[in-house]
Amino acid sequence: MKMWSGRFSQELNADFEQWQRSFPFDRILVPYEVAASQAHAAALAKAGVLTSTDLSLTQKALEKIAEEGIPEDNDPSIEDVHHYVEKRLVEIVGEVGKKLHTGRSRNEQIATDLRLYVRAQIDSISLSLVELASEFVEQAEKAGDAAMPSYTHLQRAEPVLVAHWLLAYVAMLQRDLSRLADCRKRLNQCPLGSGAVAGTILPLDRAEMAKVLEFDQPTANSIDATSDRDFAVEFVQALAQLALHLSRWAEEFILFATTEYGFVKLPEAFSTGSSAMPQKKNPDAMELIRGKAARVFAEASSLFVTAKGLPLAYNKDMQETQQPVFSAAQQVLSVVRVATGFMARVTFDYARMEAAARTGFMNALAGAAFLVRMGMPFRTAHERIGKAVQLCVEKGCELEHLSPEDYAACGIVAQQAFHEALQLRKVLAIHDVPGGTAPSQVRAALQQAKETLMTYAGAAHVGA
Repeated sequence: MKMWSGRFSQELNADFEQWQRSFPFDRILVPYEVAASQAHAAALAKAGVLTSTDLSLTQKALEKIAEEGIPEDNDPSIEDVHHYVEKRLVEIVGEVGKKLHTGRSRNEQIATDLRLYVRAQIDSISLSLVELASEFVEQAEKAGDAAMPSYTHLQRAEPVLVAHWLLAYVAMLQRDLSRLADCRKRLNQCPLGSGAVAGTILPLDRAEMAKVLEFDQPTANSIDATSDRDFAVEFVQALAQLALHLSRWAEEFILFATTEYGFVKLPEAFSTGSSAMPQKKNPDAMELIRGKAARVFAEASSLFVTAKGLPLAYNKDMQETQQPVFSAAQQVLSVVRVATGFMARVTFDYARMEAAARTGFMNALAGAAFLVRMGMPFRTAHERIGKAVQLCVEKGCELEHLSPEDYAACGIVAQQAFHEALQLRKVLAIHDVPGGTAPSQVRAALQQAKETLMTYAGAAHVGA
């Protein structure tokens, strides 16, 4: 029997009945539906709807349903997760189970269940993100003072520490953690007591229900509470941004693992071979991370399109907002775990990276900076070093190999101090500002990254 069948005199069309069911996917919400139902049951008892015996029977039955875990979809008569829990409750405790729905609506139930689900996923994903970022930090520590080229426009730009490059990804992941934390803070309001749209018909203690479920407070408006999916959109948007970051990382590691670069050595545990070419070791983990990002982007777009034209308050369209949330969360969590395993095992060819950092005129800006310190205007220094680079191209050498006479022809007085300024370690050291690649600054950044990640780890543990 349906939860709403009293008003109807005809059976549902069989195809429509199965087509409109959400239980095949929303059964994942059973633990959250049970938790919300337990809070509602306690509020009903406080309001005098349930006796102490009713409450005890109901709570024990709900605990049993929770212990049974996520059910199989083997009963085509079950419409949704709410129907399942109520039906199972009645099976366990009989008529008492039919009292639980007093003063509530499925509209507020799904709004609450989804918030609880998203909150739990944020905690889980955040903990996994901290682990991933920590692997980047550990690799950065292992790299020490090893150098590599940095790139703009995919052309060699300036030498940087390998650690500095790796910490760029840590900065991205920290922003992802921050976005998830912000989303969690905004969603942490409890819709229970909102009823179908106008608020519950009983004097239920909304503040107590919110407290029991570890929400910060009840939602402020029943119309908004039952129709709000901002938190779902914001959550999946944050996941899409995270997926974008991981896709960029995957792309760069794919490039750096090619023979042409040779900076990254792919771990065999996260690579595959070719069925035709015996020599191949392919970066499949990275390619799949890059590919799966598109799926998360699609889920974010789906949420926007579904919600964009809905009038207040609840509409059945909102059923279609659930699967994008579930899919995006599951995809991102699996991607982060694979990425963490990869980063724990990947190695780098530091010798090759450092050799590359010594070529390609990446000390040109350092040369111009030296001339500026000697009193030359930057534009003049830029022009003269540019002429020196052009001379190097013609001669097939690097800037440090030009003779004093060559430099004189470019309008540069190249004394010993000038040549020393072109050496790799000197070039790295001049970027001595917070956020720069000077070794002392990178060491400080590493320490700061560790402390920040510890803060996020602690916050996620509290929420988990």
